[in-house]
Amino acid sequence: MAKINFGGVEEEVVTREEFPLSKAQEVLKDETVAVIGYGVQGPGQALNQKENGINVIVGQRKPSKSWDKAVADGFVPGETLFEIEEALEKGTIICYLLSDAAQIELWPTVKKHLTAGKALYFSHGFGITYKDRTGIVPPKDVDVILVAPKGSGTSLRRMFLEGRGLNSSYAIFQDATGKAKERVVSLGIAVGSGYLFPTTFQKEVYSDLTGERGTLMGAIQGIFSAQYEVLRSKGHSPSEAFNETVEELTQSLMPLVAENGMDWMYANCSTTAQRGALDWKDKFKDAVKPVFEELYESVASGNEAQKSIDSNSQADYREKLEVELKELRDSEMWQAGREVRKLRPENDK
Repeated sequence: MAKINFGGVEEEVVTREEFPLSKAQEVLKDETVAVIGYGVQGPGQALNQKENGINVIVGQRKPSKSWDKAVADGFVPGETLFEIEEALEKGTIICYLLSDAAQIELWPTVKKHLTAGKALYFSHGFGITYKDRTGIVPPKDVDVILVAPKGSGTSLRRMFLEGRGLNSSYAIFQDATGKAKERVVSLGIAVGSGYLFPTTFQKEVYSDLTGERGTLMGAIQGIFSAQYEVLRSKGHSPSEAFNETVEELTQSLMPLVAENGMDWMYANCSTTAQRGALDWKDKFKDAVKPVFEELYESVASGNEAQKSIDSNSQADYREKLEVELKELRDSEMWQAGREVRKLRPENDK
């Protein structure tokens, strides 16, 4: 493992230079990786592993749109695509990539196929961390491991095809075989990680749930809405309000942050923008930090997990979700965004 200094804190990470794909292929050469679920993470992880020379099969309900998608992606029924129970039986490493609610529902079926020496792989610590609520308690004679790409399955796949890697965390909950470490690191490399950093199942789910509800999704939508609504209420047009709130951030400024950091982005903006950002950043921090403290405590207490379990396990969850997403989609801000995206220069090609 490489030791890297992160702002004065030393961490051990695994890079593709020290643990190349060839090493991962050697470790996994006798394994059959069964990817269960072909929804959010499944396609990216399955395809990346397949194209990296790993023996991958997919387990999916038939008939379903996800089954058809797997076929379209090149998985062959009866050869590399099976119904879930058959894939569970064939797999020596079970990549359990269903939604958290679906994992709870399918767990009795999965558990009976977890024979001694197999590995149970997650990309989210939810089921194990909140096992008292989910009922997911693996047998003692299997490895229980985690690789959590820090982004969507779509991003994982896109970056893989571009020759880049999406960073991932990894964790070992249970090492029954003595091979859990080499298995999990090999899988992390095989799915297309840029580098791997260690965590625990608990820390992964605490940080993930906080991030999703915070700066990654919930908080950013709230901030977008607040600024957009203020600008509109002061007489600014939808186009101007959207460009100043979302478009400039996502298309111009965030790429600069991703490239070299926030200070570099500041340095490449006007002095007026720099001064204003520096003056106001602490006011925003002071305003929202108590909300993040409240959020983290809600995650750590299990309240957020229980809300997700209760909501996502309802029979009409998808219908209710679509109503909420439609409300977001049909809001003036995102209608304006749809029109602004049409006007981007690349759409003229």
